[in-house]
Amino acid sequence: MGRAYQNRKESMAKTAGQKTRLYSRYGKELYVCAKNGGFDPEGNLALRQMISKAKKDQVPAHVIERAIEKARGGGGEDYESARYEGFGPGGCMVIADCLTDNGKRTFTQVRQAFVKNHAKLGGPGTAGHMFDHQAVFVFAGDDEDAILEILMMAEVDVTDVELEDGMISVYAPHTEFFKVKTALNAELPADTDYVMEEITFVPQTMTKITDAEEVEQFQQFYAALEDCDDVQNIYHNAELPSDA
Repeated sequence: MGRAYQNRKESMAKTAGQKTRLYSRYGKELYVCAKNGGFDPEGNLALRQMISKAKKDQVPAHVIERAIEKARGGGGEDYESARYEGFGPGGCMVIADCLTDNGKRTFTQVRQAFVKNHAKLGGPGTAGHMFDHQAVFVFAGDDEDAILEILMMAEVDVTDVELEDGMISVYAPHTEFFKVKTALNAELPADTDYVMEEITFVPQTMTKITDAEEVEQFQQFYAALEDCDDVQNIYHNAELPSDA
């Protein structure tokens, strides 16, 4: 499957604007998790995972607490999920997952990001059939067979375990996320640092983009999607030059 975590550009939140967008996106995710599954992380696995992920991305505690309190209050926005799929510059495939309280506004913003950046928005399923919805865990290690044995002993439905350059990648159906995490946490050292631990869309094949103009177009397109407040996650199968 390759290094999925390297092919998904992460927000580094270096500027104030980027931090604001990052906090806003986590605020929505936390709010929805708490509202749908309860406010206690001990009894809400999805909320617990989202809090852990937010902390790893250096989201301040007050942002996390405010989102949960907002859900506890019972008022506030009603967010709906929306997914948009299409083709990006260079013929790559793209999925944009959104949380929105105004579907018309979100569609308009996402459509403009496509139209203005040499991309084409398609209908449902346009790109999704070329991705696998997977639970992915990546951490340092040197024995993929031992990891596979741990997961099989725990009766986890594993898709693949890979070892490359001292990093082990575990892939499993998205429904197996918490089973994988429980099995790994029970056997790995307590200080194991997961480079990636999330449910994501893993491309079945990659599309190499080598033309300098198309590389620049893709970067502008990606930035335009990131600037959409309602876009939570962007998945793609573009493989850019290492110096891009």
